[in-house]
Amino acid sequence: MTRPNPIRILVAEDSPTQRKLLVALLRADPEIQVVGEASDGVEALAMARSLQPHVITMDVRMPRVDGLEATKQIMIEAPTRIILVSDLDPRAVEMSLKTLRAGALTVLRKPAGPSAPDFEERARDFIRMVKAMSEVLVVRHYASSKLPVTPAPAAAPAPAAVPTGSRRIVAIGASAGGPAALHDLIERLPPSFPAPVLVVQHIAPGFVSGLATWLGTANRLRVKVAEDGDVLAPGTVYVAPDDHHLGLWDRTMIQLDDTPAEGGFRPSATSLFRSVAAACGPTAIAVILTGIGRDGVAGLELVRRTGGHIIAQDESSSVVFGMPAAAIAARLPDEVLPLGAIAPRLVELVSGDG
Repeated sequence: MTRPNPIRILVAEDSPTQRKLLVALLRADPEIQVVGEASDGVEALAMARSLQPHVITMDVRMPRVDGLEATKQIMIEAPTRIILVSDLDPRAVEMSLKTLRAGALTVLRKPAGPSAPDFEERARDFIRMVKAMSEVLVVRHYASSKLPVTPAPAAAPAPAAVPTGSRRIVAIGASAGGPAALHDLIERLPPSFPAPVLVVQHIAPGFVSGLATWLGTANRLRVKVAEDGDVLAPGTVYVAPDDHHLGLWDRTMIQLDDTPAEGGFRPSATSLFRSVAAACGPTAIAVILTGIGRDGVAGLELVRRTGGHIIAQDESSSVVFGMPAAAIAARLPDEVLPLGAIAPRLVELVSGDG
């Protein structure tokens, strides 16, 4: 069914060829209206103010003002849903991840031309993501690129404690808004954090290595793209690679697999949570962060049945309150916490003080 009102899109891209391709892709969908085309960040900011689009597709490398600075200013002056469109050059990937922290919702790989073998699939994914992001609540950012974090409540009900006596393993699932949330969470963990951390983050193919490198700048914790057979080490963050589910073998070793996608995702948070629950039982700690959809919920059900501990990010600090909301609706989390309170709580849990 066609929407009663079209989704108004502003395309910000300095390459005329790439801009023409993006505009053509968007205009081919009857539910989308391209209301403006900007060739740099200065024009993007001016058009965001004057045209008030529902969504901006933003290149990160543009003349005069780049996508990072343009996003910062737009989120202060004319808050708009921003989707980054980037190539895989390492500098562009790094800038894209910084721009996510400044308020952009997600990053997509620049579509190749119609002659590319995967053009149709990537074009469909691009349109699907634009439509999904058009439904996200817009959050104003202030003169800072750091995610606003709601302080933990002064008094909260005492949650169930994780049993002591054996090593904990932390598993985290995230989607839209996740890279910035993960950076914030890791930044708050002490370098001596004694538990391994396994992460599934939905992100465009090709960006995982850059994500791991960028997350590694948040702290002195080691962050790496997980490899099959990695032996778990304390204070190490293992990020799921492209197109493979992340799990455990006998609670001591990383196991990757290419079994079918779950809920449309590979890697899947549901697959991660299920594997960690099966391997670790009551010593598993699962965290579900900001993201669209329901990925993770089915896996959290096993975490609950096997006695693990579940934390969900709260609505006020989530960029997209989809995945946490689905877990909460299913009555799965032991705790619902603002982003800034999750890392301190993990420290308590893994040290046996929680």
